Amino acid sequence: MGAIPTQRETVSRATGAPAHPAGVSARECARAHVTLLGSSLAPGAAREMVRAALTDWSALGLPGTRHWTEHLAADALVVVSELVTNAVVHAGTDVEVVCRLEETGTLVVEATDHHPSRAPRSGDQETPHEIPEYGRGLRLVAALAEAWGITYRPGTKTVWARLRAAGAETGETPEAAGVPEAADAGDAAGVVSAAGAAGVVSAADVVDGADMVRTAARIEAYGAERDPRFSGSPAGPPPEREAGSGRRGRDREWLGRGALSFLAEASDLLAGQLDEDLVASLTGQLIVPRLADWCAVWLEDESLGRGAWSDAPGAVVGARLARVWHAGESHIEELRRALEKDPPRPRDPWRSGPVAHPWPGDALGPDGAHGVALAYRLVAGGRPLGTLVIGRSGTAGFPDEITGLVEDLSRRVALAIGAARQYARQATISAVLQRGLLPGAVAEIPGVRSALVYEPCDKGGPSGDFYDLFPAGDGRWCFAVGDVQGKGPEAAVVIGLARPWLRLLAREEYGVPDVLDRLNQLLLDDATEAADAAARALVAAGGPPVAPGDGPQTRFLSLLYGELVPHAGGVRCTLASAGHPLPLLLGPDGTVRAVAEPQTLLGVVEDATYTSETFELCSGDTLLCVTDGVTERRSGSRQFDDGDGLATALAGCAGLDAGLVAERIRRLVHEFGARPPEDDLALLVLQAE
Repeated sequence: MGAIPTQRETVSRATGAPAHPAGVSARECARAHVTLLGSSLAPGAAREMVRAALTDWSALGLPGTRHWTEHLAADALVVVSELVTNAVVHAGTDVEVVCRLEETGTLVVEATDHHPSRAPRSGDQETPHEIPEYGRGLRLVAALAEAWGITYRPGTKTVWARLRAAGAETGETPEAAGVPEAADAGDAAGVVSAAGAAGVVSAADVVDGADMVRTAARIEAYGAERDPRFSGSPAGPPPEREAGSGRRGRDREWLGRGALSFLAEASDLLAGQLDEDLVASLTGQLIVPRLADWCAVWLEDESLGRGAWSDAPGAVVGARLARVWHAGESHIEELRRALEKDPPRPRDPWRSGPVAHPWPGDALGPDGAHGVALAYRLVAGGRPLGTLVIGRSGTAGFPDEITGLVEDLSRRVALAIGAARQYARQATISAVLQRGLLPGAVAEIPGVRSALVYEPCDKGGPSGDFYDLFPAGDGRWCFAVGDVQGKGPEAAVVIGLARPWLRLLAREEYGVPDVLDRLNQLLLDDATEAADAAARALVAAGGPPVAPGDGPQTRFLSLLYGELVPHAGGVRCTLASAGHPLPLLLGPDGTVRAVAEPQTLLGVVEDATYTSETFELCSGDTLLCVTDGVTERRSGSRQFDDGDGLATALAGCAGLDAGLVAERIRRLVHEFGARPPEDDLALLVLQAE
C-alpha cells in the first residue's frame, strides 16, 4: 500500500489520456493497444505487443524513431511489464495496455485496470524480504521513466509512464515542476503524477542515477522473457535479515500511513466471501508479508463442541489447519508439517486477544530458528470458530500497534467465517428442502413417453415451481405442474402442503375437479390459521390487535393437474388449469391447440368450483405443460409467448420425440433473451407412443 504520488499534472483534453507532464505539448503519431485477461500471462503478452509495435514503427520510419536506442526499447519492455504486473497482482481485473509514440520519439505506456479504489503498490514501502514476491515495482518505473503518474476516472485507474528518446526535446518550462491547475475544472477525472523525488527528472539524471538498477533488472528479470513474480522461482539470493530497529521504523511508517485503509479494504474483501476456506486463504494474503512473516488459520468443527480441545500429547483436536502462508513459498510445506504437530490448545476458548504460541523451530531454516508467534482466537456470536496464528522471525517481536491491528483483523475474519458458515447451513437446508419437495423419480406410464426440464433460478434456495408424475391406482396416472406465489421458505411451505395432498386425494379416487376444489379450500384454511397465529403473536408482543383482512395474505398457487388412463386406442387425458399457463397439444401434422380453459388461482376465492376437459391423446400427439418461467421469459419489453410464441415454437417440434421436444423448447427459451432467465423454469412433455 505505497503512497500515491502527490504532484499534479495537466490532462490532455484532446485525447482524454494522461499523456504529458505540465508544459509539454507533442502530437501523437502512432498507437498500439491490447486488452488482456488479468492472469500470469498478461505481462508477457504486453511485452510482445510493445516489442512488435516498436519494430513496426521503426521499420516504417515514423517521426521520432530515429532518436531511439536499444536502451529505450529495453526500458519500455521493463516498464510495461511492471505496470501490467502491478495491475494483475493488486487490481485483479482485465488490463488495457496502450503504447503511444509522439512525434518527438517519446514513448508513453499506459496500463488501465477496473479497480480504481486500489492504488498501485510501490516498492518504496516494501520490507527487504518482500523482494522475491514483489521485486522492484513502481520504484523501477520511476527510475527508468522521465515521468509517471496515475489517472483516476469513474470505474478505472490508469498508471502511465513516459520514456523520452535520447535526442528528443522535452519542451518543459520551470513552472512544470509546480502544481498547475487542471485544464478543465468540469472533468471528473482525478489525476496524480510522479517524476522523481522533486519535480521532473531529466533524461540524463535518469541514466546516471539508475544505471545499476536498469542493468540488474534487464539481466535478472527480463532476459529470456522471465518475470520472477510469476515464474514461481526466487528473483535472486535471499535478502539479508533486516535489523530490528529498521523494521520497527518501517512498521511505524506503515501504521501511520496505511493502517486505517488496510482494515477498510480487508473488511470489504472478507465480507464478499461465502466460503470459509476462501476466507482463510484471503486472511493469509492480507497478513503476509505486511504484518508478519507467516500465518496459519485453524478452523474448528462446531459440532464437536468445546471438549474437542485437549492438552494430551497426540490427542485429536477439533480443528483443521485450513491455510498456511509464508513470504517465501519454499517454507510453506515444512511450516505446515511443523504446525500440524503442535496445534493451538487455548486455555480460554473465548479470549480473542493474542497469546504466545510455540515457535515452529527448524521449519523455517537457519535464518528462522528464532522468532515470536502469537495466537488469536476467532470468536463470533459467542462461538469459537478457530484460531489465527502469526509469526515473525528475529528477536524484535511484534509492536503493540501490530498486535492490536491483527486483533481487529481477527474479529473481522471471525465474522466472515461465521457468515460463511451460516450461508453454508442455509444452503444445505435449502438443498434438503428442495429434494424433499420434488419426486425422487418420475413414473413411467405404459404407452406414454415423458420428458422433464426443471431449472430453478436460485440454485441455493427452494424454487417456487414444482412438478409431479405418479401412479394413482386402478390404471390411472396423475401429473401436476405448479407455480407457488413467491420463493424460498414461504414457497416451500405451500409446496410441502400441496404436493402430498394431491397424491392423497388422487389415490382416494377423487376426480380432477374435486381435487382442485379441495386443494383450494385447504389453502384458504391454512392461510386463515396462519393469519390468526400471526395476530396472536403480535398481540402477545404488545402490538395492536389486527383487524380482519389486515393480516398475512392468502397463500396461493397456479396449478395444471391432470389424469392419464391408457387404453387400447390411446390415452384418455382429463385435466384442468387453475390460473396456470394453458397446456398445448401438438398433433402429428404440426397443428397446435390449447386443451384447457383458464380458471381461478387456487387459494384465492372461497367456494370456487373447477371444471375439467377430457380428450384423447392419440399416437404421435404431444402434450406440453409449462410454468410462467417459459411463457413470460423476457427480452426487453417482449415476452416469449407474445403473439403465440410458445405455440409457434411447439409447432416446429413436429416429428420429434418427447426428449427432443423438451430440449428444443428449453433452448429456445434460453436463446430468447441475452441474459440468463430470471424466473424458475419447468416444463413437462407427455407423448403418446
